[in-house]
Amino acid sequence: DDDTFSNVFCENSRKLINAHLFALAAKYYSLSNLGVCTPLEDVLEALRGDNQATTGIKTDEFMNNKKSHEVQVMSELVDNIANYCGIKQVIDIGSGKGYLSSFLSMQYNLKVYGIDSSNTNTNGAHERNRKLKKHWRAYQSRGRANLKSQRLEKANDRPVESEIKCKAIDEKPLDNDNSLQSQDQVTIQDLVHFTEIAASETSKQTEVDLVAWTQSDESEVSEEDAVEFFSSSQCNCGELCEEEKAQRKMASLKAKASKSSESNLYFPLTSCITAETELSDIITDLEDCMMVGLHTCGDLAPNTLRIFTAKPEIKAVCSVGCCYHLLSEQFENQEDCPEEVWGFPMCQYLKDKGCCCGRNARMSACLALERVAVGQMLPTESLFYRAVLQVIIEEIYGVTKSDRHVGKIFSKSSSFIDYVRKSLKKLELDDSKV
Repeated sequence: DDDTFSNVFCENSRKLINAHLFALAAKYYSLSNLGVCTPLEDVLEALRGDNQATTGIKTDEFMNNKKSHEVQVMSELVDNIANYCGIKQVIDIGSGKGYLSSFLSMQYNLKVYGIDSSNTNTNGAHERNRKLKKHWRAYQSRGRANLKSQRLEKANDRPVESEIKCKAIDEKPLDNDNSLQSQDQVTIQDLVHFTEIAASETSKQTEVDLVAWTQSDESEVSEEDAVEFFSSSQCNCGELCEEEKAQRKMASLKAKASKSSESNLYFPLTSCITAETELSDIITDLEDCMMVGLHTCGDLAPNTLRIFTAKPEIKAVCSVGCCYHLLSEQFENQEDCPEEVWGFPMCQYLKDKGCCCGRNARMSACLALERVAVGQMLPTESLFYRAVLQVIIEEIYGVTKSDRHVGKIFSKSSSFIDYVRKSLKKLELDDSKV
């Protein structure tokens, strides 16, 4: 009930007067408590239908554990949304170093345009994608080995039934023909089952395998490679004549060339994305597609949603925002830019209410409460230093707004006094007043 939490702040000063009630209100209105979010597992299950999940591939050497986890989870979700919508083109907004884009193109064979405003990031994404392609076959082999190991473990979890069958056979009067036949049937059935599983998994990986395989030079195609494109019934047991070898090698090269275009599925581009951006000016072959963004910074997240609603060719959007402290608010600094497109609020209801979060709330939204829950406490001392510095700047210098930033100088300071003096110097304020 809203009346219950009406006494959290003072009506006149709007300052916090009841911390306990504020904590209860924050918990009550949290997303997890309101039940407005759908668990990821439920979303994936609804999107997949009867289709099985694909095998994940870890690229630990190119990303840290956190980034690798984010990319794998996000890419699986994006692939399922793309399949559900029947699209193959993905636009990665704020693609940065191209981690997500590369993974989507190689693991899921999606055609990805990675757009970032930094040319340095775009060039870095090109180089990182080249290196990742070089090692992709090794990652696939490791993934298939892990899958095989998991299936063998599952098979080993079912030994009881086989032991009972074998024991029953041993206890019967010895009949070599029947005994051998029974054992053969069990073995053949097991092999057929395992072969079907292996064939299924192999078919799922075929397109991705070809993407990595097409990187090799034309000179690396051997006669054995060429022969593999023909069925065994077409091959003679004797020696192949030179003409046949040349024909088959040419067929191999043509097949390889046709797949080569499919291997180039990631295109890093440099452009600044705003709410007015025309994607067709950046992407010449724009078709029905979906927009994605992992850590879309500040106003880039709401601008992504605005583009999605304005462009009919964009069939879906999957965006994870970040850097909320950089989000612009319409009712925070109206005098600065009265006619600007704001990051918050977006809906008409909150606009009518004149809703404003404020910088403190946005900064708090950047903190991961889960870290605190598992014992990884926040850097309370540095935050305390910064909070006291803010009071000093406001009360002694009368500064309430500034475009300058203190930065990360806590670790470079020997004491709080040293921290304050370095901060004032950086802000170009007279430190003789303190």
